[in-house]
Amino acid sequence: MNSIDNALAHYYDVLKRAMNGYQQSAEFVPAEQFLPAFDLPELDTTMEKFLQPSVIGVAELGAYGDCSLHLLNLMGNPGTRTTKTFGSMINVARAVHHIRTTGERVVIITPSSGNKATALRSAVERAVTVGLVRDTELQIATAVPEASRHKLWSSAMSEDPRLRELNPMAVLPCEVPVHVKLMIAEFMSQHSEEFHTRYGVRLWHTLELRNYMVADMVRALAEHDLMPDSGRGRVHAHAVSSALGLLGLEFGHRELAKLGVDLPALQLMLVQHLGTPDMVLGLYHDSFDPDLVPAYRRRELDGLYVQDEDPHFPAVTFDPAEHLDATFYSRTPVTSPRINTIIRENGGAGIVVSLYECLQRYNEVRDLIAVAGGVTLPADPRRLREWSLVMAVTGVLNGIDRGLVGDRDVLIHASGSYGDDDYTALSPAHSVPVQGVDDFYQAVRRAVEAGR
Repeated sequence: MNSIDNALAHYYDVLKRAMNGYQQSAEFVPAEQFLPAFDLPELDTTMEKFLQPSVIGVAELGAYGDCSLHLLNLMGNPGTRTTKTFGSMINVARAVHHIRTTGERVVIITPSSGNKATALRSAVERAVTVGLVRDTELQIATAVPEASRHKLWSSAMSEDPRLRELNPMAVLPCEVPVHVKLMIAEFMSQHSEEFHTRYGVRLWHTLELRNYMVADMVRALAEHDLMPDSGRGRVHAHAVSSALGLLGLEFGHRELAKLGVDLPALQLMLVQHLGTPDMVLGLYHDSFDPDLVPAYRRRELDGLYVQDEDPHFPAVTFDPAEHLDATFYSRTPVTSPRINTIIRENGGAGIVVSLYECLQRYNEVRDLIAVAGGVTLPADPRRLREWSLVMAVTGVLNGIDRGLVGDRDVLIHASGSYGDDDYTALSPAHSVPVQGVDDFYQAVRRAVEAGR
């Protein structure tokens, strides 16, 4: 595998210029709530040490059908094993810049289905550990649904009593992650000004797209440096919820074009699951209406559900209403029209996979990415806790078999994969149960007061 160690430090000047340029452009719209400047501290040895886990690599996986498969490995940080590392580190660096510039404390507030919370907490912990900030200058309060508890990683942020007090992990008893989003939005609307007036603390709700867009342009920079153009066309395949990473990739393509760098036309392949197929529906129907999902019939022979009307949807599934992974929960994403435009102008596809299909191809996928890509999956799929990569590869193989993509270089974005052996699950005793906005407010207030 060809790789770039400490990619965020390697591309730091490019990222910093792109961030500054974005804030000065007509595209920038000021936020109603607190938003730190799109700027970064100077790159010194401490900042380089902070950014060290940001590794990117590209590996050749060989041929499948008439396509050549490649893996863009975005999971090089062993403390997260997801692409959330990049956006989280850049966001924390922006917070550090604000703290140093103004002297104000910052508390990052984020809802999450699991991975974003892990990555942001890891980045905050690392910033404190390497000495970018003190533990009372930068804090984080995260909220996740009970359905995602199995995805929460234990770390010094939970195991150290002082850090646990300063950085609460709230768990809401709900199955649908969007409920956590709504709770945080309400909390911010009601209380952000209060915390600034009462404690001199800035609460930063990091969820919106532009907080991650610039960091994700690093994918385009690495693509340019690590993957020569073969001239046959290139499609980027990604397991997506709202495709924020792909919009960051597109931003990177645009920024490189300004510098006179040409990359192959940006073709995208969206991979989703049956629980949230909205972007695939939007691509082919300009509608998120769930009635547009093909009707499944139960096969008497084995009890499985099947359909043969639409090649963009699973041919076989255990359950037409299944939710394969809590990571993917966005409904009616506002990013869909922009993604549709990119695909319709440049080419690409969308496909939905089922758990049955992922299990059917599991050993094939496991061997493919282990031999060439150096990525290991547990032998027992029941021990897999993050299905993004398996979904993406399964979707690509199915899409090639069904003629949805052909005669292309396919760059599969390895955005997340971890199993039971890759992390220690967060102890329930180290999380804060909340029932709603009032409980979350109390958790944040206690953390802020503990940092005074």
